[in-house]
Amino acid sequence: MSHVDLGFPLECEPWRLQSYHFPSKIGGKPAWLILGDLPPPEALQCDLCHHPLIFLCQIYAPFEESEANFHRTIFIFICRDPKCCVRNSNCNIKAFRCSLPRENKFYSFEPPEDKKDATFSVEKWSKLCSVCGCLGSKVCGRCKVVNYCSREHQMVDWKEGHKSECGVAGVDKDRVSFKLFPQFELVIEGEPHNERNVDEKEEMRKFEEMESGGKIGTMSDVAECDMEQYAICDSDKAFTRFKERIADNSDQVLRYERGGQPLWIANEPKPDFIPECEYCMRPRQYEFQIMPQMLTALHENELDFGVIVVYSCTDSCTEGIAYKNEFVFKQDVSTNC
Repeated sequence: MSHVDLGFPLECEPWRLQSYHFPSKIGGKPAWLILGDLPPPEALQCDLCHHPLIFLCQIYAPFEESEANFHRTIFIFICRDPKCCVRNSNCNIKAFRCSLPRENKFYSFEPPEDKKDATFSVEKWSKLCSVCGCLGSKVCGRCKVVNYCSREHQMVDWKEGHKSECGVAGVDKDRVSFKLFPQFELVIEGEPHNERNVDEKEEMRKFEEMESGGKIGTMSDVAECDMEQYAICDSDKAFTRFKERIADNSDQVLRYERGGQPLWIANEPKPDFIPECEYCMRPRQYEFQIMPQMLTALHENELDFGVIVVYSCTDSCTEGIAYKNEFVFKQDVSTNC
């Protein structure tokens, strides 16, 4: 049986995606786990254009074997400017990991009730940007009510409606900006066993054993249907395997397998090495990947990527800053496919 979990987008009531429900979600504003000590605005800038990144998705992935990681979420941010979407480059994407023990100052020790909590507010702990929901270190100089992460997002909000509201009671601090992706719950399900999934190395080994053992006289002795898997040219092999693997769940937007292996969409490039965790110097391991179907689910026509692969600290270390950078690798579809 497969040990891979798949993620699918699902529309739901917005209150279900608030931080106190520990959601996995796509789009909208991040549902921060630790409500204080949020990443500073400079940490959430595109490495190419230096404009603020926008929240793409988050996955709630606790470590059952670690009390310090009883609650654990990884957040992904991306630049909305298509010019920064450079082929096979991760310069426009960042990932942050965050963990909490079960007993903490932000949430109840007991699981949350399945209902809206009208008393919950991140504002008790942090001021958030009205546009993107990230740390708002700047405040509107006129009304002193609305916060922003940057001058750029202040200008966006001014044009989108704050100009007419500024200084008026009842300012909308939860306006949905055009810059944000549409919001969905990220529902996680186990990948069903797929008889069509083929381990190519194992099948080739068996084939070579048969040939060397005299069980196959010539290549013409092999049935045509059995030859198809060996007839794939090298440039298309990874892409063909990718398509076959997802065929029965073609709307999956995420694949999760901590300690497993990515499902590559092309033969190259692949990371030459995975950098160690910069906080504890322990190795990193594959944890999950975002699939190209994510763009379809978000009705996104300007950005483009093959797969976004996230590697995280094997120990999921918790000392130091609350939101820790993790390693992201982006692989695009081969030009030969």
